[in-house]
Amino acid sequence: MTTVLPGVYTDDAFARTEASDGPAAISVADGVYRPQEDSALLIDTLLDAGRAEGSRVADLCSGSGVVALAAAAQGAASVAAFERSPRAVMCARANAAAAGANVRVHRGSWTRAAEFAPFDVITCNPPYVPFAEDADDRQIPRAAGPDTAWNAGRDGRQVLDPLCESAPDLLAAGGTMFIVHSEFADADRTVGGLRAGGLHAEVVAEQWIPFGPVLTARAHWLERVGLLEAGRREERLVVVRADRV
Repeated sequence: MTTVLPGVYTDDAFARTEASDGPAAISVADGVYRPQEDSALLIDTLLDAGRAEGSRVADLCSGSGVVALAAAAQGAASVAAFERSPRAVMCARANAAAAGANVRVHRGSWTRAAEFAPFDVITCNPPYVPFAEDADDRQIPRAAGPDTAWNAGRDGRQVLDPLCESAPDLLAAGGTMFIVHSEFADADRTVGGLRAGGLHAEVVAEQWIPFGPVLTARAHWLERVGLLEAGRREERLVVVRADRV
């Protein structure tokens, strides 16, 4: 798999990633979601906000740990990463150890964060790609990672809706959550869900990118169900920021 995130290099088994203000390099084993533009946009937004330094940070749906390690590199007081894939947990722990970073990686769903809450800062790059059984994914290369890293139900909100509902309880007073996802998972619904919990929420960053292998394979299905205009092959990524004031 070839990604377009600057600084990513791939060989048969690993990708090495250099993220802005993240660790010098991380290794991403086969079967683990490789950092792409969504990871980079989330890291850059966290950096621009200047919220990580001195904060108690949680990184949900952590994957390789790239965002968690970036938060540690930005001076977080502590970072707790949550990831349900055993392979990704091993990968994130190895990357944290190699970086000498103050990151503790917990195996389990993002919902485990409630055991350790509240947090000053929460980051999340959840599964957000709409999916149904009639979608044909045979063209997605195995190197893209596990489908659990992106499949999120027919509307792409299998994780996003419960996350928005839980956000107020996970955040400390004055805390901030950053969530990255695609336009196809409905950014307005994310903002509305967070505001319904009493948080101040808005889209604070966005980026247009060409379709990667997952959306390329799923484009005709997205067109068929009315989520994508015929012939369009680019998507808008957004980062939603929510503050508990």
